[in-house]
Amino acid sequence: MTTLFQLYLRLLKGFIVFCLAGMVVLVFGNVVLRYAFNSGLTMSEEFSRWLFVWMTFVGAIVVLHENGHLGLDFIVNALPRPLRRLCLVLAHGLMVYATWLVLAGSWVLVSVNRNSYAPATGLPMSLLFGVGLVFGLSTAAILLWRIWLILTGRLDRITIVDEEAAALHQAGVK
Repeated sequence: MTTLFQLYLRLLKGFIVFCLAGMVVLVFGNVVLRYAFNSGLTMSEEFSRWLFVWMTFVGAIVVLHENGHLGLDFIVNALPRPLRRLCLVLAHGLMVYATWLVLAGSWVLVSVNRNSYAPATGLPMSLLFGVGLVFGLSTAAILLWRIWLILTGRLDRITIVDEEAAALHQAGVK
Protein backbone atom coordinates (compact mmCIF):
# COMPACT_ATOMS: atom_id res chain seq x y z
CA MET A 1 0.00 0.00 0.00
CA THR A 2 2.76 2.47 0.81
CA THR A 3 4.46 1.78 -2.53
CA LEU A 4 1.20 2.56 -4.31
CA PHE A 5 0.86 5.79 -2.34
CA GLN A 6 4.50 6.70 -3.06
CA LEU A 7 3.76 6.20 -6.77
CA TYR A 8 0.70 8.43 -6.40
CA LEU A 9 2.83 11.14 -4.75
CA ARG A 10 5.39 10.86 -7.56
CA LEU A 11 2.63 11.34 -10.11
CA LEU A 12 1.39 14.38 -8.20
CA LYS A 13 4.90 15.87 -8.14
CA GLY A 14 5.24 15.26 -11.88
CA PHE A 15 1.87 16.94 -12.40
CA ILE A 16 3.07 19.95 -10.40
CA VAL A 17 6.11 20.23 -12.68
CA PHE A 18 3.82 19.95 -15.72
CA CYS A 19 1.56 22.72 -14.39
CA LEU A 20 4.48 25.04 -13.67
CA ALA A 21 6.08 24.40 -17.06
CA GLY A 22 2.73 24.90 -18.78
CA MET A 23 2.19 28.22 -17.02
CA VAL A 24 5.66 29.44 -17.98
CA VAL A 25 5.23 28.46 -21.63
CA LEU A 26 1.72 29.91 -21.90
CA VAL A 27 2.43 33.22 -20.18
CA PHE A 28 5.87 33.78 -21.73
CA GLY A 29 4.62 32.73 -25.15
CA ASN A 30 1.70 35.10 -24.88
CA VAL A 31 4.00 37.97 -23.88
CA VAL A 32 6.28 37.29 -26.85
CA LEU A 33 3.30 37.08 -29.21
CA ARG A 34 1.88 40.37 -27.92
CA TYR A 35 5.09 42.40 -28.10
CA ALA A 36 6.72 40.86 -31.16
CA PHE A 37 3.74 40.03 -33.35
CA ASN A 38 0.94 42.20 -31.94
CA SER A 39 -1.27 39.14 -31.37
CA GLY A 40 -1.78 36.61 -28.60
CA LEU A 41 -3.45 33.43 -27.45
CA THR A 42 -6.91 34.10 -26.06
CA MET A 43 -6.87 30.94 -23.99
CA SER A 44 -3.45 31.58 -22.44
CA GLU A 45 -4.57 33.60 -19.43
CA GLU A 46 -7.50 31.34 -18.57
CA PHE A 47 -5.65 28.05 -18.97
CA SER A 48 -2.59 29.26 -17.04
CA ARG A 49 -4.93 30.33 -14.22
CA TRP A 50 -6.44 26.83 -14.20
CA LEU A 51 -2.96 25.29 -14.08
CA PHE A 52 -2.11 27.55 -11.15
CA VAL A 53 -5.23 26.46 -9.22
CA TRP A 54 -4.52 22.79 -9.86
CA MET A 55 -0.84 23.20 -8.98
CA THR A 56 -1.72 24.90 -5.69
CA PHE A 57 -4.17 22.23 -4.55
CA VAL A 58 -2.02 19.30 -5.68
CA GLY A 59 1.03 20.92 -4.05
CA ALA A 60 -0.90 21.19 -0.79
CA ILE A 61 -1.45 17.41 -0.87
CA VAL A 62 2.27 16.73 -1.30
CA VAL A 63 3.26 19.26 1.38
CA LEU A 64 0.73 17.77 3.83
CA HIS A 65 2.27 14.33 3.34
CA GLU A 66 5.76 15.73 3.92
CA ASN A 67 4.76 17.79 7.02
CA GLY A 68 5.85 20.95 5.25
CA HIS A 69 2.97 23.19 6.30
CA LEU A 70 3.63 25.89 8.84
CA GLY A 71 3.25 24.58 12.35
CA LEU A 72 4.42 24.95 15.93
CA ASP A 73 5.40 21.38 16.64
CA PHE A 74 7.60 22.28 19.63
CA ILE A 75 4.53 23.21 21.70
CA VAL A 76 2.72 19.91 21.17
CA ASN A 77 5.91 17.85 21.34
CA ALA A 78 6.71 19.35 24.77
CA LEU A 79 3.51 17.91 26.25
CA PRO A 80 3.41 14.58 28.07
CA ARG A 81 2.75 11.65 25.73
CA PRO A 82 -0.97 11.07 26.51
CA LEU A 83 -1.79 14.76 26.22
CA ARG A 84 0.32 15.07 23.08
CA ARG A 85 -1.56 12.19 21.45
CA LEU A 86 -4.89 13.75 22.44
CA CYS A 87 -3.87 17.09 20.90
CA LEU A 88 -2.70 15.37 17.72
CA VAL A 89 -5.96 13.43 17.35
CA LEU A 90 -7.97 16.59 18.01
CA ALA A 91 -5.93 18.63 15.51
CA HIS A 92 -6.17 15.93 12.86
CA GLY A 93 -9.90 15.60 13.51
CA LEU A 94 -10.33 19.33 12.89
CA MET A 95 -8.31 19.05 9.70
CA VAL A 96 -10.50 16.14 8.54
CA TYR A 97 -13.55 18.34 9.18
CA ALA A 98 -12.03 21.19 7.13
CA THR A 99 -11.21 18.69 4.40
CA TRP A 100 -14.81 17.48 4.48
CA LEU A 101 -16.00 21.07 4.00
CA VAL A 102 -13.75 21.48 0.95
CA LEU A 103 -14.86 18.12 -0.42
CA ALA A 104 -18.58 18.83 0.04
CA GLY A 105 -18.27 22.33 -1.41
CA SER A 106 -16.31 21.05 -4.39
CA TRP A 107 -18.90 18.36 -5.02
CA VAL A 108 -21.64 21.01 -5.12
CA LEU A 109 -19.59 23.22 -7.46
CA VAL A 110 -18.81 20.32 -9.79
CA SER A 111 -22.49 19.35 -9.87
CA VAL A 112 -23.74 22.89 -10.47
CA ASN A 113 -21.16 23.61 -13.19
CA ARG A 114 -21.49 20.31 -15.01
CA ASN A 115 -22.98 22.05 -18.07
CA SER A 116 -21.03 25.32 -17.85
CA TYR A 117 -18.03 25.94 -20.07
CA ALA A 118 -15.13 28.35 -19.79
CA PRO A 119 -15.35 31.25 -22.26
CA ALA A 120 -11.83 31.11 -23.74
CA THR A 121 -10.92 27.43 -23.67
CA GLY A 122 -14.36 25.85 -23.84
CA LEU A 123 -13.40 23.37 -21.14
CA PRO A 124 -16.08 22.34 -18.65
CA MET A 125 -15.99 24.41 -15.47
CA SER A 126 -16.48 21.23 -13.45
CA LEU A 127 -12.92 20.35 -14.44
CA LEU A 128 -11.67 23.44 -12.61
CA PHE A 129 -13.69 22.73 -9.47
CA GLY A 130 -12.85 19.02 -9.61
CA VAL A 131 -9.47 19.74 -8.07
CA GLY A 132 -11.27 20.14 -4.74
CA LEU A 133 -12.43 16.53 -5.01
CA VAL A 134 -8.90 15.29 -5.69
CA PHE A 135 -7.59 17.43 -2.84
CA GLY A 136 -10.32 16.39 -0.41
CA LEU A 137 -10.03 12.66 -1.03
CA SER A 138 -6.23 12.68 -0.95
CA THR A 139 -5.86 14.76 2.19
CA ALA A 140 -8.64 12.85 3.94
CA ALA A 141 -6.78 9.62 3.26
CA ILE A 142 -3.52 11.07 4.63
CA LEU A 143 -5.17 12.54 7.72
CA LEU A 144 -7.27 9.46 8.52
CA TRP A 145 -4.16 7.28 8.16
CA ARG A 146 -2.30 9.55 10.59
CA ILE A 147 -5.17 9.40 13.07
CA TRP A 148 -5.01 5.61 12.86
CA LEU A 149 -1.24 5.71 13.51
CA ILE A 150 -1.72 8.04 16.48
CA LEU A 151 -4.50 5.93 18.01
CA THR A 152 -2.48 2.72 17.63
CA GLY A 153 0.58 4.33 19.22
CA ARG A 154 2.81 4.21 16.15
CA LEU A 155 2.89 7.99 15.81
CA ASP A 156 3.09 10.25 18.83
CA ARG A 157 4.74 13.36 17.46
CA ILE A 158 4.68 15.29 14.23
CA THR A 159 8.04 16.82 13.48
CA ILE A 160 8.37 19.57 10.97
CA VAL A 161 11.98 19.44 9.88
CA ASP A 162 13.89 20.95 7.03
CA GLU A 163 15.54 17.91 5.40
CA GLU A 164 18.70 19.76 4.52
CA ALA A 165 19.10 21.06 8.09
CA ALA A 166 18.47 17.57 9.47
CA ALA A 167 21.12 16.08 7.17
CA LEU A 168 23.65 18.72 8.23
CA HIS A 169 22.83 18.11 11.88
CA GLN A 170 23.37 14.35 11.45
CA ALA A 171 26.69 14.99 9.75
CA GLY A 172 27.80 17.12 12.69
CA VAL A 173 27.87 20.41 10.77
CA LYS A 174 26.58 23.37 12.78
